[in-house]
Amino acid sequence: MTVEGEESLRTELQHLITDVRPNITKKIAEAREFGDLKENAEYHAAKEQQGLTEARIREIEGKLSASQIIDIKKIECTGRVIFGSTVSLLDMQNDEKISYQIVGEDEANVKNGKISYSSPLARSLIGKEEGEATKFESPSGIKEYEILEVSHI
Repeated sequence: MTVEGEESLRTELQHLITDVRPNITKKIAEAREFGDLKENAEYHAAKEQQGLTEARIREIEGKLSASQIIDIKKIECTGRVIFGSTVSLLDMQNDEKISYQIVGEDEANVKNGKISYSSPLARSLIGKEEGEATKFESPSGIKEYEILEVSHI
């Protein structure tokens, strides 16, 4: 996981613990005041939300405790693609330039230029160097890219 990914998960965890959890507890208390819990929709909705929130808290805590944090800025850039690298590519089919950072699965967001290390494109890039070409099977067919630049930003 990158440093940014860790910060994002810690921020979400803090929000869930300090804001969401107390709000749900308050909703449950208010719903109890309405009386019969068997037919109390507000109570059941709040309890369901509480269960989902607690599950997400446990999931984040588990990921943070089991993750290895990589600060790519502290690793010397050798021109070889590694986890955390930002890679500028040239699409060999239409001469379009694109750029992606290779990140952990929880951080991946193609719209923001972040792809998972386990994606077909990232797997084809990791270990290659600037100037090399790579082919991989995408859902829309075989794609070919040339690595223009590898940076650690």
